Amino acid sequence: MRVRARWQALRATTGQVDPGELDALWAELEVVDAAQILGSWRGFAFLTGHPIEKVLAASRWHGKRFDALDDAKPLICRAEDGSLYSDTKAGRGEATLWNVEFRGQVTATMVYDGRPVLDHFKRVDDNTLMGVMNGKPELVLADGRHFYFGLERE
Repeated sequence: MRVRARWQALRATTGQVDPGELDALWAELEVVDAAQILGSWRGFAFLTGHPIEKVLAASRWHGKRFDALDDAKPLICRAEDGSLYSDTKAGRGEATLWNVEFRGQVTATMVYDGRPVLDHFKRVDDNTLMGVMNGKPELVLADGRHFYFGLERE
């Protein structure tokens, strides 16, 4: 099955997604340069049972915004009144964008200012990114598994 078709099938899954399938898809996607992902992105979590899914749902996570390489907002959330804001409290600041090696490939990566956490991105197409959270194992891994998510350009 083509990469785009596999992405769409995983995106449409209503139940839990096998993290192994996400690992395999990640390996096949194209790397992307940090400068190419500037803009606003709506996010969603792939449901694998990772605890971060519940944290993001509780915060009403909307997505991410990359205004410049040195001005990235990892936690754009929806307030009670429906407005969007950057949750700097939960994220302990904001972030920057870099090109960083992960799993043997250099790709766009968001480095959180206040946490030992990195979000790596690969391109599904010009308007869609797959992300994987990496960093200090006790913060980002659940039973040795990474948290996977998607971003769609707004």
